[in-house]
Amino acid sequence: MFQKILIANRGEIAVRIIRACRELGITSVAVYSTADKDALHTQLADEAICIGKAAPADSYLNMERILSAAIASKAEAIHPGFGFLSENAKFAQMCEQCHIAFIGPSAEVIRRMGNKQEARNTMINAKVPVVPGTKEAVYTADYGLKLAEQIGFPVMIKAASGGGGKGMRISHSREDFTENFEVAQTESVNGFADDTMYIEKYIEDPRHIEFQILADKYGNVISLGERDCSIQRRHQKMVEESPSAALDDKLRAQMGEVAVRAAKAANYESAGTIEFLLDKNKKFYFMEMNTRIQVEHPVTEMVTGLDLIKEQIFIAAGEKLQWKQKDIHITGHAIECRLNAENPAKNFMPCPGKIDYLHLPGGNGVRIDSAIYTGYTIPPNYDSMIAKIIVYGKDRQTAIDKMRSALGEVNIDGITTNLDYQYDIITHPVFQSGNITTSFIENYFE
Repeated sequence: MFQKILIANRGEIAVRIIRACRELGITSVAVYSTADKDALHTQLADEAICIGKAAPADSYLNMERILSAAIASKAEAIHPGFGFLSENAKFAQMCEQCHIAFIGPSAEVIRRMGNKQEARNTMINAKVPVVPGTKEAVYTADYGLKLAEQIGFPVMIKAASGGGGKGMRISHSREDFTENFEVAQTESVNGFADDTMYIEKYIEDPRHIEFQILADKYGNVISLGERDCSIQRRHQKMVEESPSAALDDKLRAQMGEVAVRAAKAANYESAGTIEFLLDKNKKFYFMEMNTRIQVEHPVTEMVTGLDLIKEQIFIAAGEKLQWKQKDIHITGHAIECRLNAENPAKNFMPCPGKIDYLHLPGGNGVRIDSAIYTGYTIPPNYDSMIAKIIVYGKDRQTAIDKMRSALGEVNIDGITTNLDYQYDIITHPVFQSGNITTSFIENYFE
């Protein structure tokens, strides 16, 4: 087992990893930017090293400085969390070259699964159902239009290296295709330095269902059930829950088996997520694979009892999975709401600033993953998510009631958040019915 791990991240996920290290008796090393000198993760870690200025390019995205900090602190492994360098194949390869364990899959797997087109082809070869679409890369709008007409409108235009909703546009007809293609490609170039695009059939009003998998270095792969991530705003998840109200036991088992097959086809190791679209006829299609821990991993932990961060560490240290598929049982229901420092009334404009007073809920079945505290100043340089409210109940309605109570107890003074917006989602009759799709926000809140 590792003696010392460096956490190449910030905010609540850094705090989450530090706590797992503490429970395992592993020394934790935090890295931080000048904007984060008073951040909670720098205070909780056993050691903390400043790696640069506030801009992510000068700190949390600066591979050389992070590796220098790992070498200087004699850390044996680096946990990248999510975001930043967590799905950067070059960084994973640099860790390997420096003989520092990267807590995640290999650089080759990250590269292959990070390229959406190559990931699709890998799944097609493994007989995993995929959304009909292009098999080759697309670089021009004219060529893309010809392929889109063959596939049939509406189509989804996607960046091959995309993520987080960037580089994605829906085209409903040939008249709007060129403009949408060019906008998506520009976003891809600006966000990922890659102009490679692909096109797939747009599945109307689907549910977004993702399966959590664990895979070790010895070919053992298990599924930990699904998360329903259909509540999204512009492809950004807002509410996640497990299990999904749309799946019965038969479909759950079938999708879980396909997720395991997909992970094996990718030669995957560590915690990862196979993401599917589920249409109105209960047909499911592979969408992408996330080669990292997910923001919404706590809901899976709540219904399975497993600690996914610890499992990642065990796998990276070369241990075999201690669980077999027959050991995994989904019990009860969990829901997560993402609390962001943003103003929904002003097109979700980020609202950084000082927290004058903070009260977060607690009690039976309530979990808070956060790195904020009274007096903390949220910097303007990073993602606006400041906390995750996670609840657990014996069934979905109990979990909804608990979330409604928990959100009603949150009190944050000094900044504007999406708290009321989340409360409105949870209490909306359509959400409560469980009959939700990725169009929920668009249909009822915009």
